[in-house]
Amino acid sequence: MRWKLNSSVYKRMSSKELTNGLDQDIENSVKSALLEENGNPPWKLSLPHICVATLVSFLFGYHVSVVNEPLESISLDLGFAGNTLAEGLVVSTCLGGAFVGCLFSGSIADGIGRRRSFQLSALPMIIGAALSASSNRLEGMLLGRFLVGTGMGLGPPIASLYVTEISPSYVRGTYGSFIQIATCLGIIVALFIGIPVKDVTGWWRVCFWVSTVPAALLAICMEFCAESPHWLYKRGRIGEAEAEFERLLGATHVKAAMAELTRSDRGDDGDSVKYSELFYGRHFKVVFIGTMLFALQQLSGINAVFYFSSTVFKSAGVPSNLANMCVGFSNLSGSVVAMLLMDKLGRRYLLLGSFIGMAVAMGVQAGAASLHHLIAGTVSLSVGGMLLFVLSFSLGAGPVPGLLLPEIFPNKIRAKAMALCMSVHWVVNFFVGLLFLRLLEQLGAQLLYSIFATFCVIAAIFVRKNVVETKGKTLQEIEVALLQT
Repeated sequence: MRWKLNSSVYKRMSSKELTNGLDQDIENSVKSALLEENGNPPWKLSLPHICVATLVSFLFGYHVSVVNEPLESISLDLGFAGNTLAEGLVVSTCLGGAFVGCLFSGSIADGIGRRRSFQLSALPMIIGAALSASSNRLEGMLLGRFLVGTGMGLGPPIASLYVTEISPSYVRGTYGSFIQIATCLGIIVALFIGIPVKDVTGWWRVCFWVSTVPAALLAICMEFCAESPHWLYKRGRIGEAEAEFERLLGATHVKAAMAELTRSDRGDDGDSVKYSELFYGRHFKVVFIGTMLFALQQLSGINAVFYFSSTVFKSAGVPSNLANMCVGFSNLSGSVVAMLLMDKLGRRYLLLGSFIGMAVAMGVQAGAASLHHLIAGTVSLSVGGMLLFVLSFSLGAGPVPGLLLPEIFPNKIRAKAMALCMSVHWVVNFFVGLLFLRLLEQLGAQLLYSIFATFCVIAAIFVRKNVVETKGKTLQEIEVALLQT
């Protein structure tokens, strides 16, 4: 159907009266549409599309962890054993590629659509993994890792956009949690597949080849998935947007969905937005909230904990494989609980509780570090604090920002704003990983963990003062509410 307004009705009105008339007309359309439809749209219609989209998050988690166990074997086979710089490059080159891919993700998602962007992100992950798997030199490995990184940077922001835009509002939090769960599963699968690497010569090549299978599935299955109706509407393809809403929500819910899109679109003055426009005007507040959430997420020390967890577990006599599994399953269990609570407690309460729990856990680790010379058993306390930290992170600080930000960003800026916020995530992630061991050496564990705990407290205060609850609201309701503040 088409959403049109008869301009002759308003031709003799003042601009203020015209605006009020348009608002009233659209409000009436929304209300009448909602009255015609009873209940919520069926969640089963959009579920297959969500599952395909989260393959990119699985790949993200897999490639983050795929070199953890095999790194020693890779260095021996490719001739750079003992070269810590080269080993660091194998890990960090992927982060550099992710930053590049993330920078362009907003323009790509707005230019070719969400569905084609998923397929495009799968391409470098297939080619890069194949290059790494077949490489006999360090240069080939680094090129492969960089290509994989570009796909990793491009995919997750688009997954957040897509899941937010196609999910019914009453299960959007639950579906958004699938992204974090898929990432955790990718990490765990990579760790499991890497177990034989020390016993089987060349097994690290198999670890890379395995990742081409889900990447190929993503590219193929996305061909049969729905395009985001929000993107189609923004491009003026109204009929296609209606058809996709029918696939995702059912025929009886198309009218209300289109009425909501029309309602939010009435204030937009164009189809595109420049990155510079995100830093001033009415969009600045939500972009500031988004960038701060991702920055504080990384400044909490979560990736430093992941990097350092094996050392802490080793000091407690726990093998590295078992240590990684403990951290992985702690992350996964928290993510499953978050999925169950996301649409019940809401995003804001989960974020608050998560950052407070992380602050307490970091305090426990700082206390253990300060008492390890005086009290026996502080290593076990440190291990417990680390697992509590990861669990607390996975309950809110991990899954919520990627879901919350596409919800609070207006349709006009959503893709580019997500790209900007995720770029901040990658930059802070890089510097935390780069400086962690040096700061640990110079400041000591007690002071460093205390700094991380302080950032967690700051994050909790920031969430309490700035983050709005979006549970159960349509994207258009959230947009209108935020623009009125």
